Amino acid sequence: MTFRQNWGEDRVWFHDNSGRLQSVPTSWTDAVAVDAFVVVAAGRSLFRMVDLLELAQRIRAYSWNQQEVCKDKDVNKRK
Repeated sequence: MTFRQNWGEDRVWFHDNSGRLQSVPTSWTDAVAVDAFVVVAAGRSLFRMVDLLELAQRIRAYSWNQQEVCKDKDVNKRK
């Protein structure tokens, strides 16, 4: 795991199960001190809305990429 600042925020970089380099905001991990919002929320909310929206966007993008990979594999099988 590596920590860097990219796109105006601190990020944690890692290799996923496929060996691809991925990154997430450090605020999504336990690699940094607890965010003040989480402390004030006192367990009622572990995530900020902006983080949840970014996570949803990343999941959609990942799903789309996986569909494209599957399509490519199907095309190659037919050849």
